[in-house]
Amino acid sequence: MTDAPPTLEAPWPVALLANKIRGYIERLGTAWVEGEITQWGVSGGNVYGKLKDLSEDATVGFTVWSSVKARLSDEFKQGDRVIALVKPNYWVKGGTLTMQVFDLRHVGLGDMLERLERLRKQLAAEGLFATSRKKPLPFLPHCIGLVTGKDSDAEKDVIRNAQLRWPAVDFHLAYAAMQGDRSVAEVVAAIQRLDADPDVDVIIVARGGGDFQNLLGFSDERVLRAAAACATPLVSAIGHEADRPLLDEVADLRASTPTDAAKRVVPDVSDELNRVQQARARLSTRLTGILAAEVDRIGQLRSRPVLSSTAWIVDSRAEDLTRYVARGTELVERVVEASAGVVTELRSRLRTLSPQGTLDRGYAIVQVREGHVLRAAADAPDGTRLRITLGAGTLAATAGPSAESAADPATDPAADPATGPKTTARTQ
Repeated sequence: MTDAPPTLEAPWPVALLANKIRGYIERLGTAWVEGEITQWGVSGGNVYGKLKDLSEDATVGFTVWSSVKARLSDEFKQGDRVIALVKPNYWVKGGTLTMQVFDLRHVGLGDMLERLERLRKQLAAEGLFATSRKKPLPFLPHCIGLVTGKDSDAEKDVIRNAQLRWPAVDFHLAYAAMQGDRSVAEVVAAIQRLDADPDVDVIIVARGGGDFQNLLGFSDERVLRAAAACATPLVSAIGHEADRPLLDEVADLRASTPTDAAKRVVPDVSDELNRVQQARARLSTRLTGILAAEVDRIGQLRSRPVLSSTAWIVDSRAEDLTRYVARGTELVERVVEASAGVVTELRSRLRTLSPQGTLDRGYAIVQVREGHVLRAAADAPDGTRLRITLGAGTLAATAGPSAESAADPATDPAADPATGPKTTARTQ
């Protein structure tokens, strides 16, 4: 091995470069690292896997020799969050870099719970857990969006139990990894895809049981914010009754198991039919009672004397009617009698004041030709034609001197110097 730098004229052999890389890497020593196991395969007693960063897109391979694996106190599998004591190891023959694991431990439960508690307080302060923001589930969803693993037991449980309760219910499926490094991104994408589907009435996120670490993806902040932003009602059905990921707090409804989610979301057709029949029975009983009460009330009304016969109205009022008729007749006769006396009195007064009465007493009315009443003899010169109206009939006359007008005025009383000669009318 030479320490001379490589040049175009004197390049290093590949083996020299590989050995220098291995020597440099081996000087790095051991380090404790934290990550998530995304691959765990056993071959010949040795373990070959991959460890992924918890937040960044960075992955390294690792090897656990059988001697080290025999000393490990815990069982490990894909999806576990671990802390590993590793040392970089460069394999010269294959030209690959791997991490040789000398110790492997699960991340302390206390550390993970502390992180989840901080996240819980943060989201609670933002109001993501508030009851007021939770949306009610539809009474009878026509289409259910289901986020679950493909061909998983959770998928079969939800669909079977939902269709047993209501056979006409439909499902839109969005498959996603329910654990591992792809879980969070795929679950978020599935929720968003179903939320954008106008046919979906409610979304169920369902996963079967698992240990605490396998369910950590459903307490990831990205999943929780996607669920909070979902406009469609969302149901969390993760694990079993004892499992409580933070998605249960954000979801509009928490179901203890996938089977429970199907029962909570879809009503039982037989129960609903029973309720309808019970409602119809109560309605029929109520209407029958109302009708019976009204029939009895009408019968009571009809049995009363006032409605049993119409003759009582005339019979009970006949005496009053007779009295009222007699009283009316008496009053009318009195009025007629009083009015007759008034008419007689008025007739007498009229006759007294009438010119006809004066004529009947022997007086006469003398009118000249023009119809004027003659009031003085001087107004009717000799030869004036007159009309004399008597009490009975009229006479035509002509004015002329009286028979005594030629007599001596001294002996003629009609020749009073004060009044002059009197006119004498001769009838014709």
